[in-house]
Amino acid sequence: MSDQSLMWAGFGVLMVVMLTIDLGLNRKAHQVSFRQALAWSLVWISLALAFNVGIYVFLGQTKALEFFTGYIIEKSLSVDNLFVFIMIFSYFRIRGEHQARILKWGIIGAVVLRALFIFTGIELLTAFHWMFYLFGALLLFTAWKMAFGGGDDEVHPDKNLLVRLARKIFPFTKRVRGDWFFTRRKKILVASPLFLTLVMVESSDVLFAIDSIPAIFAVTLDPFIVFTSNIFAILGLRALYFLLASVMGMFIYLKLGISFILAFVGVKMIATAVGFHIPIQLSLAVIFASLTLAVVASLTIGKKHAQPALPVEHG
Repeated sequence: MSDQSLMWAGFGVLMVVMLTIDLGLNRKAHQVSFRQALAWSLVWISLALAFNVGIYVFLGQTKALEFFTGYIIEKSLSVDNLFVFIMIFSYFRIRGEHQARILKWGIIGAVVLRALFIFTGIELLTAFHWMFYLFGALLLFTAWKMAFGGGDDEVHPDKNLLVRLARKIFPFTKRVRGDWFFTRRKKILVASPLFLTLVMVESSDVLFAIDSIPAIFAVTLDPFIVFTSNIFAILGLRALYFLLASVMGMFIYLKLGISFILAFVGVKMIATAVGFHIPIQLSLAVIFASLTLAVVASLTIGKKHAQPALPVEHG
């Protein structure tokens, strides 16, 4: 068995164990405290870094740098998705304990979708060289739209295709009663607004994946590195949400920093297509510098203009 096969096996065992623990501890709806969110964030980050060390030992420095760069890219881009989650929960008036349940199943669904997107994307890039130009252009367009498109600070469920389809298939209750997604009333399967919110979260992650996954393709096309770095970042997203939700409004320049990262990896992907190699060390330095400048600018220059984040609803 090769070293990478051993790493695949280790990753699989680790994910099964961690998801079993996570699902076991969070079977019932409950409010996630700041301390609990911080603890789980540290757990997921520590596991990712420990796994990165394993990659360095078994697969070498280059693979370890690729994993770390992919992880940082996905982690930073996922912060932008937190803004969307906040807006969705605020629109549907979902309380904190129900937010945790929705994010749990939403992230499990995201893992399945990421696997599909990642392995399909790698096959396309391997088979069709011109896809590098297409993905690079997509990243540049997304970066421009994020930086200068103005953004939409509202949620529009009626314009969401999956939400409209769900409403046609299932009758929905108007209020949230309990933590169930479905129940039977008079032998009819009825859905809760929690399920509608879950559909919104999943559909937003589909759009998010279209932006974030090509960004990691600019770093490497190794399926093992792309998939594991992506999944480690995604599985820590729920804890990160409860850790940062109340202070997201402080980081008003973070979107600009993230958009610059997207633009950079878009250029990197196109450069790769024409045979120009940008060293992984330079990529990592640009990513760290962009995030650092965005955070520092937000906490200093933009502090007076910061908008309060939408609150996490409590019971």
